[in-house]
Amino acid sequence: MVLGKVKSFTISYDCLNDSNVPVFSSGDCVSGRVIIEVTGEIRVKSLKIHAKGFAKVRWTESRNAGSNTAYTQNYTEELEYLNHKEILIGHERDDDNSEEGLTTIHSGRHEFAFSFELPQTPLATSFEGKHGSVRYWVKAELHRPWLLPMKTKKEFTVFEHIDINTPILLSPQAGTKDKTLCCWFCTSGPISLSAKIERKGYTPGESIQIFAEIENCSSRMVVPKAAIYQTQTFYAKGKMKEVKQLVANLRGESLSSGKTETWSGKMLKIPPVSPSILDCSIIRVEYSLMVYVDIPGAINLSLNLPLVIGTIPLHPFGSRTSSVSSQCSMSWLGLPERPEAPPSYLEIVTEEQRQSCLDVPAVREELNGPLFAYIHEFRFQPPPLYSEIDPNPDHASRTEERRLDACPSR
Repeated sequence: MVLGKVKSFTISYDCLNDSNVPVFSSGDCVSGRVIIEVTGEIRVKSLKIHAKGFAKVRWTESRNAGSNTAYTQNYTEELEYLNHKEILIGHERDDDNSEEGLTTIHSGRHEFAFSFELPQTPLATSFEGKHGSVRYWVKAELHRPWLLPMKTKKEFTVFEHIDINTPILLSPQAGTKDKTLCCWFCTSGPISLSAKIERKGYTPGESIQIFAEIENCSSRMVVPKAAIYQTQTFYAKGKMKEVKQLVANLRGESLSSGKTETWSGKMLKIPPVSPSILDCSIIRVEYSLMVYVDIPGAINLSLNLPLVIGTIPLHPFGSRTSSVSSQCSMSWLGLPERPEAPPSYLEIVTEEQRQSCLDVPAVREELNGPLFAYIHEFRFQPPPLYSEIDPNPDHASRTEERRLDACPSR
């Protein structure tokens, strides 16, 4: 018998979104298929999958041990998030080449389904950095007698969701700084900078509105600017490695001496970037907005406002402008101007309940009396209807007359 050949050996995911991109979150069920296309017939000992997710850090540093001696120090660290194994065909032991327990796969296309659940604990978002990464993948292995195993691997993306609709991420960020320039024995006036943004949390594709005021009382020409920076921090063996990258920036108008510039919501768009990673012990990805004044021949005057790049965008009613403290009307919030009246007592309490309470059960002697009967008589009774007309006009008029009599004469 002529043995067949494996024409293709691939992995396909059942995507949860419309973009046909395998993206999952903690607690999601990852499902897919191992697809094998065969010409002829093949005999298989086992078909296995191994799903794994981990954060890994690695960098090297050169060290000097003496006058003419140098060596390289490696820093590595790994943190596992997922480790799942599953057998789709065959058995666990596949190290022998016996002909027993083999599965025959005929010519054509064959699909073998798999599924597993991601841990409910928070996972690190998939990330590729300069000195580390967070990766998730499924690897399939096809074992056949007398042949080397066939392997294929396919990654999938995990997003640990960050909802920016939280009080901390909706709070404004602001700061103020000033700087006085000195040149030998001459001192010029100060340069002052004030900046504010509406909130701390944003999602990729949004634009940050920057409110700033720059006053130049120095003798130099300065330029106000703003930039978004991503800071990658890697930890291994008690050491730290940091990488800072520019994400987006903008430039204002040059300011001559004595001039002031005001930004009334200057827009800076956030490009497609990785979300913040704040819960991983060996990799952190953080963002900040730097509003600064470029001063020729001197250190820049800068303000750093922290940012969090999330995955769940701002809800229409999640902003501060839609909160109760914004004093907006109920109609603007989509609520009725006049709330509906509550249901009446008769709609809640049935006639049977009311009648049953009128039948006073036998109780101890100390509970008998007019007060106990009064309580049971009016239990479940509706309150009296409100009216603008006084139900006791005679009593009210007599009370008013007594009040007039008691007043001193004018």
